[in-house]
Amino acid sequence: MTSAMFLILVVEDDAELRGVLRTMLESSQYRVIDAATAGRGLIEARSHRPDLVIADLGLPDLDGTTMIRRIRGFSPVPILVLSARSLEKEKIQALDAGADDYVTKPFSAPELLARTRAALRRSVRGPRTASLLHLGSTAIDLTGRTARNASGSVHLTPLEYRVLECLARRAGMIVTQTQLIREVWGPEKLGDTRGLRSCIKTLRQKLEPDPGRPCYLVTEAGIGYRLCSDDRVD
Repeated sequence: MTSAMFLILVVEDDAELRGVLRTMLESSQYRVIDAATAGRGLIEARSHRPDLVIADLGLPDLDGTTMIRRIRGFSPVPILVLSARSLEKEKIQALDAGADDYVTKPFSAPELLARTRAALRRSVRGPRTASLLHLGSTAIDLTGRTARNASGSVHLTPLEYRVLECLARRAGMIVTQTQLIREVWGPEKLGDTRGLRSCIKTLRQKLEPDPGRPCYLVTEAGIGYRLCSDDRVD
C-alpha cells in the first residue's frame, strides 16, 4: 500500500505549524486535511474517516484529551499526539484516553514520520498479536512459544511471552505500564510495577545485544514501554 492511499487529519491551532506539518506529510506522499479546533477536528474525523489523526492537546475550544476520548467513541483510527506538554501525567492521560503514541514538541521530522509509518502499519495489520517476531538475530514464535537465535534456543517463560504478545500487538507504539499490568498480571495487580520491571529486565538480558542500552524493549520514562524493531511482524 502506497503513502498516497493514506489520509491524515492534522488537528493543530498554530497555523504556521499546521502548514509545516502539511508540507512535510505531503512531501512523503500522504494526503492531508487539517483543522484548527477540536470541534472542527471531530467533524473532519467523522466525515472523512482518516487513516491517522495527528493532534495537539492545547486546542482553543476543547482540551485535546477530551477530543481523543470523543473520537474513540466512534472510531478506532490511530491517534498520534503532538504536543508541547511534556509532563508524564499529561502523556499518560492522553494515552489512557485512547491515543496510540505521543511525540513532544519540538520534534524532529524523521522521528514524526517514523511514528506515522508505525501507526499506519499497525492500522493496516490490525491490533492482532503477531505470530512471528524478529528482534535482530532472534526469531520468536509467539503462537508456538519458541525462540531461537544464532546460538540455538532461547528460553522464555510463559509470563515473558505474554508481555511480548502485549507489546507486539502495538509494535512501535507506547504501551503504558497500566495496560501491560492489566493484560498480563490482571487488574488486581494495578499499581504494582515491580513484577513488570523485573520481567522487562530479564527479557532484555535474553534478547538485547546490550541489555544496558536496549534497542528493542525501549523504556518511555514514567509511562511504559515500546517494542522497536526494523523488522516487520508477520
